[in-house]
Amino acid sequence: MRVIIQYFFRTLRLVLTPLVLLNEKLSTPAQGVQRSPQAQAEADQACSDLALYQFKACPFCIKVRKEIARLGLDIETRDAQHDQSHRAALEAGGGRVKVPCLLIRHQQGKEEWLYESDAIKTWLQNRFEPARA
Repeated sequence: MRVIIQYFFRTLRLVLTPLVLLNEKLSTPAQGVQRSPQAQAEADQACSDLALYQFKACPFCIKVRKEIARLGLDIETRDAQHDQSHRAALEAGGGRVKVPCLLIRHQQGKEEWLYESDAIKTWLQNRFEPARA
């Protein structure tokens, strides 16, 4: 019985994954927030100290990637599901293999590993949301 349940959920995942990824593609904003060229350069520089560990079809990772797109950020994404070196780095640095996880490298050389999609979204909004005039 256990084997049947495992195969059922594997099949379900195989069927739903393309639909989830298509939904992400169709619902992600094509263009992020507008910044001046100088402000965008500053945001790009700040993003060079960030990396998002993620699984491609994880709904919580999709939520964070949509926020990254909305904010117009260029953050490196690292596939912790299929790339064993990224998976090992996530486990060694963050202490567990759980996604999404945002790696924040501070100027003093300290690394912060931020888990939970809502916490990551809030951190990104506080750091990169342009001030409204």
